[in-house]
Amino acid sequence: MCRLQRCPVKAQCIRQKKTDKKSPEDRFKRLNVSKYFIQQRKAMEKKISTAEGILLRVNRSIQAEGVFAAIKEDLNFRRFLTRGNANVTVEWYLVSMAYNILKLYHKI
Repeated sequence: MCRLQRCPVKAQCIRQKKTDKKSPEDRFKRLNVSKYFIQQRKAMEKKISTAEGILLRVNRSIQAEGVFAAIKEDLNFRRFLTRGNANVTVEWYLVSMAYNILKLYHKI
């Protein structure tokens, strides 16, 4: 706590609300980190650093990114025009079918 009180930019970091009458020296910023999140993150890092995890990450980056880039650039699809899960699902099916038909057309 002593280091925080001697911070030269504390007044800019911890702004005073109009209703707050405390001086900058009496105000503190609190940062909370979830222990569960840290445990989950360590478990995931352990999984993805295995040989199988590395292979899955490499395959995913090769397979998925190219398709999404082609849909965005070639089909000029940047956002959904409808709302709601059902409508967005139908719209995505149509975009996917258009992509697959174009892919088939270029192979023929």
